[in-house]
Amino acid sequence: MDVTVVGSGSWGSAFARLLARRGHRVQVLTLERAEAAALERTHRNPHFLPGVLLPAEIRFVALGDADISTAGLVVYAVPTQAVREVARWASTRRSPSAFQLSLAKGYELGTLKRPTQVIEEETGAAAAALSGPNHAEEVSRDMPSATVIAAADEAMAGALQAAVTSDTFRVYTNDDIVGVEFCGAVKNPIAVAVGMSDGLGFGDNSRASLITRSVAEMTRLGLVQGAHVATFTGLAGIGDLIATCTSRHSRNRLAGELLAKGASPTEVEREVGQVVEGIPTAYALHDLAGRLGIDMPVTENVYQVLEGRRTPQECVADLMGRSPKRERHES
Repeated sequence: MDVTVVGSGSWGSAFARLLARRGHRVQVLTLERAEAAALERTHRNPHFLPGVLLPAEIRFVALGDADISTAGLVVYAVPTQAVREVARWASTRRSPSAFQLSLAKGYELGTLKRPTQVIEEETGAAAAALSGPNHAEEVSRDMPSATVIAAADEAMAGALQAAVTSDTFRVYTNDDIVGVEFCGAVKNPIAVAVGMSDGLGFGDNSRASLITRSVAEMTRLGLVQGAHVATFTGLAGIGDLIATCTSRHSRNRLAGELLAKGASPTEVEREVGQVVEGIPTAYALHDLAGRLGIDMPVTENVYQVLEGRRTPQECVADLMGRSPKRERHES
């Protein structure tokens, strides 16, 4: 299959490598011609995937020079806030029969729409979402991993599952696209909160407590949106949450550590060197939870820190000072 991956960051590059090793004909689209030329010449992406040699079969092309008309699959591997612009660009250039797959994890600010909703709105065609505990650094080194492809159309999900599954990357399908995308978004600001806890010098008990209570929090908001409860205990839910909250590869957890040490959000993104999806997602969840009337104490505290209204230490006091409740029936 001809595949176009839009985006040459860590996940886009790792996913392109995975697809090329599966025998697909892959082109990766970059924003700048100079970047495309450097990647085409070296087949290395040292900023995003240091030490990884990308297959020689992958072609790197600047967005402005690309032809995607023959692609049977268009993969959106760009930050959530860039999905609409890219989907609009692809809408008149892609084949009407091409599958569309989103790797983005977040909500569009303002509209509060999920990435597949944005893609479908701009292209007039269905899109699937891939989400799970899939750090690019490990996938690009063929470390065993599993993921979920969610789509309303079972046939589309099955076709994409067959196209992507490999001996090191196991793909499950799920028809709960709302839940899978929501979990992929909400785990990022939760990881920022865990990073703040780590940055303050707290230990394993604090980390485990935050992660576990965040599962209850994300389930509350997800169910109101129509997500299935089983999704929260699956790969896109607790699986991705654990990976993002505990991994040394997690940009969001690192962002939380930096915030705890006094860095501003601008300084955090500069230090991390890549988009930290948990930052805009904290703002989106603040708006979404407010609109739906759902209490989200962990992610709300991250929002308050980003806004400069609370210190990380004050967030700890807020969370620990909440009125006692029964765990089983608490909402």
